[in-house]
Amino acid sequence: MTGSPHTALILGGTGRTGSLLAKKLTERGLGTRTAARHGADVHFDWDDPATHPGALTGVGRLYLVTPVMRVAYADQVAAFLDLAEAAGVRHVTYLSTYGADQAPAQVDIGAVEADLAARGGITHCVLRPAWVMQNFTDAHLPVIDGVITAPTGGGREAFVDADDIAAVAAETLLTPTAHAGARYAPTGPQALTVAEVADTITAVTGRTVAHHDVDPEVWIEGAVAAGLVPADYAVMLRWLTGTISSGDGSAPGDDVEKVTGRPPTAFLDFARRNAHAWTAGR
Repeated sequence: MTGSPHTALILGGTGRTGSLLAKKLTERGLGTRTAARHGADVHFDWDDPATHPGALTGVGRLYLVTPVMRVAYADQVAAFLDLAEAAGVRHVTYLSTYGADQAPAQVDIGAVEADLAARGGITHCVLRPAWVMQNFTDAHLPVIDGVITAPTGGGREAFVDADDIAAVAAETLLTPTAHAGARYAPTGPQALTVAEVADTITAVTGRTVAHHDVDPEVWIEGAVAAGLVPADYAVMLRWLTGTISSGDGSAPGDDVEKVTGRPPTAFLDFARRNAHAWTAGR
């Protein structure tokens, strides 16, 4: 079976980066097929292998988003990549995580990167973005009663707009050979504390917002108890927040501008564009 080199399959196609990526690729003339459990062009479920062959039929490029809220998934992804190669996929852009090489051994982020690097039949590109700015406008780090609760201390993170991640991904899928073997770390132009994020939201909305630095174990236990994440995902949360609080959060880089030709979005601009997220229903 041979896939069309001019059609890209976008896993997580209704998600934060996938939906934006699909729009950008379509506007640039590349055929796209979004895949997700609900609301996409095709139904796709990592836990239902029967949905995999149909999603891959006729595609030559793949935006790989691994199972969410999981730490162990390398075998699932490897089996899917075997299927993708057989179906004619010849390039994969993988949405990884900033500092993936420092991830805990229990987390399969690095294992997927290694798997891709070992495959001779496809080219690949790895995206390792910083925390996305959209965390503050959705259910990840919401403003509740004027407070952002996160165990990040005074550590800084170069929060990146999901649109900038999608823009980088689009370039890698539009011209795969130009980005074969590349590893990009999309970030914002500033490294900010969550307290500074809260100050920016306050300035933009006129609504007082503050950062509450909670004990990480209390925060993680609360997320597990509330059913927001499975218990084994605690190791991932502990690593992600601990990296920031220890002062080793992501640092601003130039990959967004290098790949797309435009500078990354500043958090102030993002906040102005999304002020309604914090004021609606006030």
